[in-house]
Amino acid sequence: MKSFEDRLNRLETLSEKLREGKIPLEEAVSIFEEGMKLAKELEKELAKIERKVEILVNEPQKKSGGEAGEKPVLELFPELEEGEES
Repeated sequence: MKSFEDRLNRLETLSEKLREGKIPLEEAVSIFEEGMKLAKELEKELAKIERKVEILVNEPQKKSGGEAGEKPVLELFPELEEGEES
């Protein structure tokens, strides 16, 4: 199986070909089908990765006695935290 990045690059290439509009209809349909398949695969993989990240982010809170469902405070971008004035 190709890497996520390889498949994403292929999807971008297919998209560019379709936008150019210089290909026959049959080829465009074939490219569209391949692109849809790739997009669905990538979306599924991103969803899996997102779930893993959520588990990893929430794991320290469980160990430190945080309540279930409580959002972790990552402090990566404090200026973007909810409730803070600019």
